[in-house]
Amino acid sequence: MNTQSETTLNALQELTEYGQSVWLDYIRRHLITSGDLQRLIDEDGLRGITSNPSIFEKAIAGSTDYADILSQLHAQNLAAKDIYERIAIRDVQDAAGLLRPVYDRTARRDGYVSLEVSPQLARDTSGTIEEARRLWKAVNRPNVMIKVPGTAEGVPAIEQLIGEGVNVNITLLFSQDAYVAVAEAFLRGLEKAKDVSGIASVASFFVSRIDTLVDELLAAKSKDASDQQRYAPLLGKVAIANAKQAYAKYKLLFGSERWKKLEARGAKTQRLLWASTSTKNPKYRDVMYVEELIGPDTVNTLPLATLQAFREHGRLARTLDAGVEEADRVMRDLEKAGISMRAVTDRLLDDGIKLFTEAFDKLLGAIGQKKSDPEKAKPKISAMQWSVPEQLRQKVQAALDDWTTNKKSARLWKRDASLWTNSDEAKWLGWLNIADDGVARSQALKELAAQTASFDNALLLGMGGSSLCPEVLAMTFGRQKGHPQLHVLDSTDPAQVKSRAHQANPANSVFIVSSKSGTTLEPNIFKQYFLDEARKTVGAKAGEHFLAITDPGSKLQAIAEEDRFRRVFPGEPSIGGRYSALSNFGLVPAAVMGLDVSKLLDRTEQMVHACGPAVAGDQNPGVVLGCILGVLGNSGRDKVTIISSPRIYDLGAWLEQLLAESTGKQGKGLIPVNREELAAPDAYGDDRVFAYLRLQSDPSPEQDRRVAALEKAGQPVVRIEITDIYDMGQEFFRWEFATAVAGSVLGIHPFNQPDVEASKVATRQLTAEYERTGSLPAEKPIADNSGIKLFADERNARELWNAGRSVEEMLAAHLERIKPGDYFALLAYVEMNDEHERFLQSMRHQVRDSRRVATCVGFGPRFLHSTGQAYKGGPNSGVFLQITADDAEDLPVPGQKYTFGIVKAAQARGDFQVLAERGRRALRVHLSADVSAGLRSLAAMIEKALGR
Repeated sequence: MNTQSETTLNALQELTEYGQSVWLDYIRRHLITSGDLQRLIDEDGLRGITSNPSIFEKAIAGSTDYADILSQLHAQNLAAKDIYERIAIRDVQDAAGLLRPVYDRTARRDGYVSLEVSPQLARDTSGTIEEARRLWKAVNRPNVMIKVPGTAEGVPAIEQLIGEGVNVNITLLFSQDAYVAVAEAFLRGLEKAKDVSGIASVASFFVSRIDTLVDELLAAKSKDASDQQRYAPLLGKVAIANAKQAYAKYKLLFGSERWKKLEARGAKTQRLLWASTSTKNPKYRDVMYVEELIGPDTVNTLPLATLQAFREHGRLARTLDAGVEEADRVMRDLEKAGISMRAVTDRLLDDGIKLFTEAFDKLLGAIGQKKSDPEKAKPKISAMQWSVPEQLRQKVQAALDDWTTNKKSARLWKRDASLWTNSDEAKWLGWLNIADDGVARSQALKELAAQTASFDNALLLGMGGSSLCPEVLAMTFGRQKGHPQLHVLDSTDPAQVKSRAHQANPANSVFIVSSKSGTTLEPNIFKQYFLDEARKTVGAKAGEHFLAITDPGSKLQAIAEEDRFRRVFPGEPSIGGRYSALSNFGLVPAAVMGLDVSKLLDRTEQMVHACGPAVAGDQNPGVVLGCILGVLGNSGRDKVTIISSPRIYDLGAWLEQLLAESTGKQGKGLIPVNREELAAPDAYGDDRVFAYLRLQSDPSPEQDRRVAALEKAGQPVVRIEITDIYDMGQEFFRWEFATAVAGSVLGIHPFNQPDVEASKVATRQLTAEYERTGSLPAEKPIADNSGIKLFADERNARELWNAGRSVEEMLAAHLERIKPGDYFALLAYVEMNDEHERFLQSMRHQVRDSRRVATCVGFGPRFLHSTGQAYKGGPNSGVFLQITADDAEDLPVPGQKYTFGIVKAAQARGDFQVLAERGRRALRVHLSADVSAGLRSLAAMIEKALGR
């Protein structure tokens, strides 16, 4: 056999040539009933299924798959655990039926489905034996395995069960000593058994969690660059080295004379099964724990995402028994680094038992709650209802049928770029799995929360996808007791920078520099300014007050390491900024401000499961929402009007970026309308769809009344009932998934942002000009009156000159260009504060009520990394009024000639330049340094121009 496969038709099937069986670490009713499990068996050579309480909890709580049996079992007045077992046993039996041909064809070597004893019994030998016997009898299938934890108390249970002829999957194995102990228990059990020929067992050896913990311990030891260099060869190496050493022990055990006697009686080896094989660290290859552990007489149990990834780009070679000497060196070097492998594995075992026990308790609690209220047998996700006019409903239903018939949800999870433009979409879908195994990440985040709890304030320095999710969390959750208050800076306006500087004294603050690429202008100059300020206050220890979040290998990472930041947290290169809410870009700030990250991720997993690859289109909340948005957008209802309960009002700012930047391109797109006050139905045209995000614990009766009136008037309305603020993670994922679906329906690439880049280029050119000459290029207003100046490009100026030459006349002419179906956007490069927002809101509503068009308000430059993409690349239906002003006080950027005020001016002019290049109807109003007075005058002019 060649060491490298000559064909890549299906890497999963080819693993069998190396003696390795692929099992699936996932179970769900729909997977079985939809035919997807059978397809995995037929097309991918799947040979088994494993499950655990966490998987079943998500399957039962996160879908409608079990509503029928739950209803039946509730009527029987059974205890919650009895209900769970009835559900689990039915799934296991049905899955075992589909896998029975594999069991027969492989002479009982594969074709197994695993069912776990309660993790509450992990330290109870007799209880484990009793429950395992009962489950074995209840399932009554030869191709089932009962999962037993590989604890010290589990060892005698394993020996007893094997001796009785029960198939056992030993789980939660981390240490080699524990593996040897359970393998020897298996041998002793076989020696006691009368007939060994039908007994099967696997030893589930956990992999990736080891690297997650060891990497964290190594990072904590790395105080400087020399430490990092010394420990770098160990990063991401220990789990595989540990597994290879365990496999060497396997070969010794099952090559012994003792084993040969059992083999002569017909016994089959207890294979090592690699578990926890999804990659948790984005720096590592997503199929690393498959590719590095390929070898004969083994099993690899994969979650769906890893299975799909290996099918697509897995590399085949016999690797498991190669490089054993290197594995030995890694383990020796780990001990030299002062990290005890025994301490690591003991901690992981305790954590694993705790986590599975918590999942089991939560599952039973959910079932018990549903028992008292059958309506709660529905998924534990925020409920969604929608109403649209009948003609549009038929189009939406046709789109849903298309997604079901053509299995587009599964194709999305498989990263099938043909769903969109068949370009590079596949490389931007890492957000699909970022919530997986959140527990492993949340442990590190808990430690971060403890390390930063002594600070009074935390200041997030970022833009767009790096800042909007943290802002939502800060505004929604507020300050958490015992943790710093989180503030966000995402503006180059000098007054805004100065305001945040007053809130974050470097002596008692932690600064989070957040930039995916590490080259974004704004966070880089924020970092320069605040690090300089910190050095003035705390001197050489300034770096200890800074964290960085950035993609591996970025310029920011190098700078952060040079400046000795406290920590650098990696981003995921396959996740674009606006889809990064559930990655470190959202979770690191969440941890610093003291949120329960585990709880947030756990709630999120319910939505991830509900949007899974095996879910039919009309049952998938992400597909349903995406089809509504996409179909209505294609039908002219492209103004997505966001209505949020008061407590979660800032969620709209995050949604603005997600929708606009993802869909607004190629002359198409969804235009988000956020924080526009609700009016009577006759204030709206026929170009809207309303999304009402209602927090049940903070409802607004007035919002309820007005939304009901819109529905009655025939306006399309999507209602999402959010039970609790910790369900915010569910909405992040639902809307990300829905936006990807809507992009497919619209026929665009939802993961790029070409026109945002155009504005950045224009800004860089202007700032470079300033660095070279000491000034920005001169410009001449087309009108100047009473401290208000107007600027426009040649085309817009020519159109407005026809109406007159005064500021008032040109402004009136500009507003006259608004037609039905258009939208009006105020783009204000001024400090974002309550007073300025009141003026801007007043102006937008004057226009909305006069012209009956959708209106938007954006503060610059933050909107450049958000809605700016749709304004330039989306439908040419926008009429823009950009507002700039002189700065009352400027601030220097350390190390640069330009100031924050110059950067803001360059951004505004670059923004306007690209709007003009795209043929947009745009006018710029420039105010004096008294911004409030200027906005008041402008509001009066708009009111007069509209004839009010």
